[in-house]
Amino acid sequence: MKKNLLALSLIVSGYMAFAQVPRKTLYEEFTGENCGPCASANPNLNLVLAGNPNVIALKWQVPIPSAPSATWSLYQTNITEINWRYQAAGYGYQSQNSATSTVANGINSAPQGRFDGQHTWLFGATTNHPFYVSNTVINNAAAATTPFAINMSTTWDATFSNAVVSVTVSAASAFTSSAALVYRLCLVERKINFLVAPGSNGEKDFEDVVRKSYPTIQAGTSLPTTWTAGQTQTFTVACAIPSYIVDKSQMAFVGFIQDDGNRKVWQAERTSQPSIPNDAKFVAVVAPAVSCANSIAPSVAVKNNGTNPITSLTITPYIDGIAQSVFNTTVNIAGGATTTVALSTYTATGGSHTFSVNISGVSGGDVNTANNKGSAQFALVQNYLPGPVTEPYTAVTFPPTNWFMTNADGGAASWSRNATAGFGGAGAAKYDFYNNGVIGDKDELFLPPTNLTGVSTPVLTFDVAYAFYTAVPNNENDKLEVFCSTNCGSTWTSIYMKAGTTLTTAPLTTGNFVPSAAQWRNEVVALPAAASNNASVLVKFVTTSDYGNNLYIDNVNLNQANPTVIKSNLVNANSVNVFPNPTKTDAYLNINLQEASKVNISVVNALGQIVLQKEADLTFGNNSVKLDTKDFASGLYNVIVETNNGSMVKKLTVSK
Repeated sequence: MKKNLLALSLIVSGYMAFAQVPRKTLYEEFTGENCGPCASANPNLNLVLAGNPNVIALKWQVPIPSAPSATWSLYQTNITEINWRYQAAGYGYQSQNSATSTVANGINSAPQGRFDGQHTWLFGATTNHPFYVSNTVINNAAAATTPFAINMSTTWDATFSNAVVSVTVSAASAFTSSAALVYRLCLVERKINFLVAPGSNGEKDFEDVVRKSYPTIQAGTSLPTTWTAGQTQTFTVACAIPSYIVDKSQMAFVGFIQDDGNRKVWQAERTSQPSIPNDAKFVAVVAPAVSCANSIAPSVAVKNNGTNPITSLTITPYIDGIAQSVFNTTVNIAGGATTTVALSTYTATGGSHTFSVNISGVSGGDVNTANNKGSAQFALVQNYLPGPVTEPYTAVTFPPTNWFMTNADGGAASWSRNATAGFGGAGAAKYDFYNNGVIGDKDELFLPPTNLTGVSTPVLTFDVAYAFYTAVPNNENDKLEVFCSTNCGSTWTSIYMKAGTTLTTAPLTTGNFVPSAAQWRNEVVALPAAASNNASVLVKFVTTSDYGNNLYIDNVNLNQANPTVIKSNLVNANSVNVFPNPTKTDAYLNINLQEASKVNISVVNALGQIVLQKEADLTFGNNSVKLDTKDFASGLYNVIVETNNGSMVKKLTVSK
């Protein structure tokens, strides 16, 4: 830190020879759509940048650690300019994470940043990582004096497809650059909100993204290398707006003066966003997440993103991508206001579906059609399947057959399957708190609708694994809840809730958490009395994000049981173990019971076929049961251990 403070004092004193001109410091972040740490760092960084008037931001979406595979992404649409700005063979920014780090050419890790083309640690940050960007660091960078002032104004055409930016650069004192002095002009989108993440890190919300530069970021506009006090230069730049802009109302131009000899930025400025007269914007689909019917009657929230009132529009709905009857309506939406349009009733089969819409036919026209689409998930429950439910997540399909998910608030992440993290074998359900910076985001994973007729004491058991990302006292309060409904979701009863400390099963983990076999806990949850012998039972897992680390669940069982006996006979998942695992010829079940019990054992292959079945009378304490697997084909198997009071599933891998 002492070295940083010394460097800071030298930089500030180096600027003091110039007349005082208020400086806007330029912060460039090198981030990426496939970069997990970037998704973690950006939400807080955006809050800091938005709250300080002394800073202007540019976000370069670099292919670190890899480029998004999608043909359309923030990186792919501006690939040439981005590559030049971050690569060693391009502009030549040097990577040196802190004052004691080895110097390397080019930006070689993400996320990292620069203030005015210089390392952020020169202005008091610990390293170049965005985590250390604070108001103090920003103000230190902005305190360095500059001779230059920039004035910019923008003239748009009627469709906001072309702009002319008028620029005046003036010097308050004499200045000579160390090499070429260049004025660079970048088009940014201040905020972009995607329905689907463009990369693999789950990040859907982006700010201050560089979308195009004029004439190019490489060339810029040449300025004199020597200036006298009072000298000015005025010029215009014609800017054709690329077709891939997501939201034209979020466009702004950022201009900055840079000395290409030492790469110092001497001043930056940003224009205001355009005032668009006609623009309808999709906000949300409003519909029940679950309905016990063969139809859905949704509404769509529409915002007038322009200044002229909207009096009519057309909405084309889709169910699972199949167009439904077009809906034409008259409305009265003032500029900046939002209204909800009730649509028709649409039929669908039972199960999980996606309802999406496209807004068109807007009165007065629609300058920006890129923000006219949106979607939401919903489920129709038309059949309740006979229990029990047994799910080890070994199949590739996710959600599993007859399961479904909803993401009503359209947050940043959802449930998925992890193929390697399972307890006792391959496969587990995963919730990605690690990349979900939307605090309070809720996502739901539903078990199959279940008929529990004849099940007098239903119990849900599952294995869970979770770790904190942040150390005490600031660790997260990520939450897992289980709800049960016996009236098709009209009301829900909470039957399980653990969050923060009570949810953790493993030590603090600062990388992506993947549990070991010892980092799981078995949970036993009794269903409410109303579920007993009930033919219409819904059970769902609900996560609430506090931006911590990953959560996993595995070996979900919904079955008849006596909770007291289950807790004494099968205390936790470690009461039943399979070894060796993987095996070639024979495997053994180690079953620890608190009282004698008759046990049925079944081994089921990936096709659902029972390949081995046996019954055993086991005694109190440890019991060992041999499984003859020498004739089994290589693959993954489920070993089901059943008593009169409940069951448990373990995974076994046969490898020959």
